Amino acid sequence: MNDEPLNKACFARLPKLLSGCLCLAATAWFTAFAAPGAGRDVPAGVARGDAAPWTAPTTAEVREEAMHWLKTRGADEASRRRAAQAWAAISEEATPADRFEALVRTFALGDSRAEQLVRFCEMPRRGTELPEVTWLAEPDTPPLVSANLRLLVGRWLVRESLFDETIELLAGVKPEEVVDPASLLFQRAVAHHALLHKDEGLDAIDRLLKGRSHAPRRYVALAGLMREDLEGLEEETLDHIARRMRDIERRLDLGRAGEKVRGIEDGVIESLDKMIEELEKQQQECGGGAADNLQPSNPAQDSMPMGGLGQGQVTRKKVGDKSGWGNLPPKQREEALQEIGRQFPSHYRDVIEQYFRRMAGEEPAKE
Repeated sequence: MNDEPLNKACFARLPKLLSGCLCLAATAWFTAFAAPGAGRDVPAGVARGDAAPWTAPTTAEVREEAMHWLKTRGADEASRRRAAQAWAAISEEATPADRFEALVRTFALGDSRAEQLVRFCEMPRRGTELPEVTWLAEPDTPPLVSANLRLLVGRWLVRESLFDETIELLAGVKPEEVVDPASLLFQRAVAHHALLHKDEGLDAIDRLLKGRSHAPRRYVALAGLMREDLEGLEEETLDHIARRMRDIERRLDLGRAGEKVRGIEDGVIESLDKMIEELEKQQQECGGGAADNLQPSNPAQDSMPMGGLGQGQVTRKKVGDKSGWGNLPPKQREEALQEIGRQFPSHYRDVIEQYFRRMAGEEPAKE
């Protein structure tokens, strides 16, 4: 599919669109993940309630289940001894994250498929390869194994910005089924926030914050910021469109260029068209009113000396129509982007430039 006409059409709309829009603040997403997690004070009123609808199981409970599962798997004596030694290092004061790591490594000792998953999730993504997880949904896979290994893979997917896959994999997993419920809810919140799923994101965030006493402080701080961001998010605004452009960039970086990506692109074009139409309507209304006010009730005669020079008539300059923007030479296009940068925050200038360079198949400008 040739996307060049589409990209030019997008670019053609931007100067006209931006000239009529107010500058918006940068999103809380970048603020949240640039901030140090541990040691940051939790904002006042970050949670709607402190009562925890979920709690993390104790070390003793998790260890007992893990060792029982390993025994039922028929693990040899050496594997059971290694598991026992690993659990001996996990105290009752250990964090849920520590218990979770010990549990998945116990699974790796008793099941070669689990071992492959653990090893896979320790490495960065290799091309488009994804871990094999179909066996986790099989009826003979115990819920303890299925839920916690899905969480393990879900964490890896979020780390690799594979948010659609995260939501799909973690669907149906309940907090009480995993050793680290805070991590489950946090991964869901991050994925929904990144995809601009407002209602689903707020639901995951609220469930996480209601159990804040059992969650790491960095989760609580970041969840509070994400909730504030989602509550203020409005569809069809310039900020909303810019985020959807970033989502397209993310998908292209992941090698995704199929029907779903083209659908998101079409949605961005539709939103731009809608905003431009509204701005043009407002400009016409404002322009018409101003023109009416400038009409004198008693025009001066041509022969009367006035304070001005001449009759006040000027030659209208033809500036062309908006369709010519997509055909601008690189130099003039760069000048236009610089003009955008002077009028609006660099946040939007960078997003627009990178997006359309990528869509046009050009290399981004070097810093």
